[in-house]
This record gives sequence, C-alpha cells and structure tokens, in this order.
Amino acid sequence: MVGFLETIGARAPIIQAPMAGAGGPGLAIAAMRGGAVGSLPCALLTPEQLAAQVAEVRAGAAGPLNLNFFCHHLPDPAPDESAWRALLAPYYAGEGVAPGTAPPLRRPFDAALCAAVEAARPEVVSFHFGLPDEALLARVRSAGALVFGNATTRAEMRWLAERGVDAVIGQGTEAGGHAGWFLGDAHAPVPLAELLAEKIAVPLIAAGGITDGADIARTLAAGASAVQLGTAFLAAEESSISAPFRALLGTEVTTQFTNLFSGREAQGIRNRLMRELGPIRTEVPAFPYGSNALAPLRAHAEADGRGDYSPLWAGTNVARVRAMGAEALVRRLVEELRAARR
Repeated sequence: MVGFLETIGARAPIIQAPMAGAGGPGLAIAAMRGGAVGSLPCALLTPEQLAAQVAEVRAGAAGPLNLNFFCHHLPDPAPDESAWRALLAPYYAGEGVAPGTAPPLRRPFDAALCAAVEAARPEVVSFHFGLPDEALLARVRSAGALVFGNATTRAEMRWLAERGVDAVIGQGTEAGGHAGWFLGDAHAPVPLAELLAEKIAVPLIAAGGITDGADIARTLAAGASAVQLGTAFLAAEESSISAPFRALLGTEVTTQFTNLFSGREAQGIRNRLMRELGPIRTEVPAFPYGSNALAPLRAHAEADGRGDYSPLWAGTNVARVRAMGAEALVRRLVEELRAARR
C-alpha cells in the first residue's frame, strides 16, 4: 500500500503538510505515530528553534520527518508603506490598536539553516518557491535527506524533475496556504488533475483537495505515488490554529487566493478583510513583509474571538474536514483507502 514513502519508513502513503501557524512538533509527532511522514514548517524558525523542534519530534515518535523551507528572494523592506497603511487606518481606529512590533519574517533557506539540517539529519527536506542554490542542495543531499520540490504548474514539475529532485509535490489550485509558484511573472493556479496528467521521471506527491481515503485512492490511481494533506489536519487537536479559525472548519465557507496577509498569493477562508478590501491589492508590501502591519489587528481580533484579520489558510474542501487527533486521522485514512481499493 505504501510504495514510495515506505523506502523511508512510512507506513502510509501520506505526508502531513508543513503549515506555519497550524503545524509544529505536536502535529508531526501524532501524524508519525499514525504512520505518515511528519513535517515541520521551518521558514519562521531560527536554527536553534529548528534543532529544538526536531529533538522534540524525535523524542516523541519514530518514523520519517520532513523539514520544509522557503526559497524566495528576500527583498529589502519597502521604503514607503503609506498606501497600505492608509487602507488599514480605519481598521486601526475601529479596533483601537496602533502599529506594533513586526512579527518574525519568513526567511529563505540559507547556510545557517542548512547547517541545522546537517545536524538534524531528517529523512526529507522539501522546498517551496523553487530550490536553493546548488551548493546548499548538495549539502542537504550529503546529510542523507531526500529532496522534494513543490510545483504548481506542469512547467514547474518538469523544471524540478530536470534538476534531480527525489520527488515533486504537485500543488493543485485546490490546496490551501501559499501557492509555491516560482516560474513566470504571475500566479496561474492549475487544478490537481492537470498536474497528475503530466508525466515526469520522478515520483509525484499530490496535494490539494484530498480529505479522505477515497480521495487518496483516486489520486493514487491517477498516477500519484503518495499524497500530502494539509487542510485535512487543521481540525486535529494537535493543530495550533486559533479558536475562531477552528470554529469554521467543517462548515460551508468560501476560500480564495489572497495576497493581503503576506504579500503573496495564498488560499484561505474568506474573512472580513478579504471581503472589504478585495482579496488582491497592489498596495500590500512585497512578500514576506505584507504581514507586518496586520499583526496588531490580528492579535486584537483573535483575542476577541474573531478571525477578521487572520490568514485562515485552508483548501477548497474545508467543509469536509473531520475533527480528531492526527494519529487517529491517519489510521482512519488508511482504513478508508483499503476499503476504497476493495
């Protein structure tokens, strides 16, 4: 049943997606106990934090671990955010808050993080927004890790396969969170079915809209070697999402791609800010600086039980999410997959 992921010790053809704001050691441990590949989102971590989280996971569960990093170009901060601040001014006034300290930035993979990977020796290292430079990539491979790259188009799939990744994660337009596009001048989402139709020389891991075992069975039958699930794990008790976000899971809600919360397109549940400003605005500072000005608004509203200014990253099948522990979810998914194959 497991196939490709069995070679690194997984007991299920499932990767628990790395999700900053939802994932962490607790979620990874539970998913690994169920038989999946556990993942840690590392773009917001220092090397010291990464080492501590890996140690916590290794102490809590056996099995393969994926460390996920971003490969974006970090631009200089915008010299003038006045247009964006002007859009937010009525919200600051209405909520009675003022601009505060900027939150930690999502930083691209660099030599310091690479050294942390070499010390941690994970089974998998996955990259979003392309790949790091060849020297860093060679160091990751020498540490014994498989390298997975994320693709949102058929061209990106071919690009990654040509550069010798061990597997390509095909992120369909149905997936929640940041779209990992890196080729071309604009985000052009492609449905998962189209990505599955592209034949490449390395295994394809499918992501987007997969929530139960029947979905997994159909996806594997369509050519995927494994699946990566994110939205399906959001309601797990080990997920660290906010209470207002959790209350929306399993309900009929609208999701959209938006750049309001980071400066780059990501899919999430439509909330007040998206409705009132529109999901895409040119005034938002470039990724990853777009989240800075929203931080005090987000904190204030979440403390009040509201997700008005929060990135509620989720995929299109959020209504089908089931609330249970991540270990139990993986086991149920495997049971459903077996039943679907029978």
